Amino acid sequence: MEQFQLTVIGGGPGGYSAALRGAALGLKTLLVERENLGGTCLNHGCIPTKSLLHSASLYRKFREASIFGISAGEISFDYGKIHQRKCAVVGNLAEGLERLLKSSGVTVWRGQAELLSAKRGRVHLPGAEQGNFGTEKLIIATGSSEVVPSVPGVNLPGVLYSREALALSELPASIAVIGGGVIALEMASIFASFGVSVTIVQRSILLRREDREMVRRLTPYLRRQGIKIMTGTALREISACREGGLALTVAGARGEERLVAEKVLVAVGRRPAFGGLDLAAMGINHSERGIETDAQMATSVAGVYAVGDVTSPGYFLAHTAMHQGIAAAENSAGGSVSFSGRAIPGCIFTSPELARVGLTEEEATERGIAVKVGKFPFGANGKAFLQGEGDGVVKIIADSENGTVLGMHILGPHASALIQEGTLAVASKTKVSDLVGLIHPHPTLSETIWEASLAVFGMPLHLQL
Repeated sequence: MEQFQLTVIGGGPGGYSAALRGAALGLKTLLVERENLGGTCLNHGCIPTKSLLHSASLYRKFREASIFGISAGEISFDYGKIHQRKCAVVGNLAEGLERLLKSSGVTVWRGQAELLSAKRGRVHLPGAEQGNFGTEKLIIATGSSEVVPSVPGVNLPGVLYSREALALSELPASIAVIGGGVIALEMASIFASFGVSVTIVQRSILLRREDREMVRRLTPYLRRQGIKIMTGTALREISACREGGLALTVAGARGEERLVAEKVLVAVGRRPAFGGLDLAAMGINHSERGIETDAQMATSVAGVYAVGDVTSPGYFLAHTAMHQGIAAAENSAGGSVSFSGRAIPGCIFTSPELARVGLTEEEATERGIAVKVGKFPFGANGKAFLQGEGDGVVKIIADSENGTVLGMHILGPHASALIQEGTLAVASKTKVSDLVGLIHPHPTLSETIWEASLAVFGMPLHLQL
């Protein structure tokens, strides 16, 4: 049995970040991963979707090139090559991660982990071999899996989940997307950009955790891309069509309807995955919502930590998992690092992008906080206008009593990058007046944040209220 000071189970963003930090702190570290290093994010989520979305964005820009005086001739795409590039990107990053772990001194075992106690375990390695290990500290980072709804026909051929959809090397003529969350909208945007007929079927509302005004503003842009959106519509059944493809029976305000699509993508959410570990036998407090942890990411068993999607409440964000993994590794080495979760940015890579940090206007109202709101449209921003990217708006929510920034929401070009100013503002409890006094370079998209800050006080410079 090989002895380690730190063992991490799960090689996704939370797990590999914990392993890298543990090794950097001088701990003899073991990382166990049963599939591919990088987890869902690198292999079947964040990275492949953004690769496809980048190709889709380029395709849109080339089609609109004549607006900028550029003649590009007949524009077409080869989805097979787009798929190949996506695979190459994932492969390159995965190889880079493997090299980084090796050079950092992290031992990697590939196989199914089994815990015998908080201090001992074994890994079922390929070829029926077993690797036994002892460990002083343990971090569980087993991630999450997709939710499979209890609907007849969800296992039929042609019904896909995000992993299978991202593996397609040819586009379907049509696809029905079940769900209205981040994954559903990003995948719908990818397919629609390449001319696939897309219908979203969502039993409630789109992006239920986001600011309602921002979702209302995003929805027309999605429809303008040809995406049909059916909210308040429940999926009853999926069946095979005699003429080919799949038939969906759905029920909404107009009663039952029948939809037909070549493929169906089920994207109704994710849930914690415990990686086959017997947590109950170890005495680790958990529920179907995940493993319970404190601010130091410690579980109910001494010396055992949990990070990422497997924890409760689950943020289901790679960047959150990374920071939790670092905190757990620091504490495994004797530190005292807390994860607050106070200012966590979230980004949705639709077109335009939607990003948020802090409270929505609805959340502030529910907490009884009186707020002032400032908004500024990208269409009134010089840089956005000259780039032909005037869709969207910046919205700042501030405490009306003390002027503190409570939340920032950005719908527009490069929202995923711009939101970091809001993240810093929310995390440091910055006042809106401080954002007003902060000089933003001209001409840049960041000026929209400055103007939205001015709008909180009713005096944006380049907009008549």
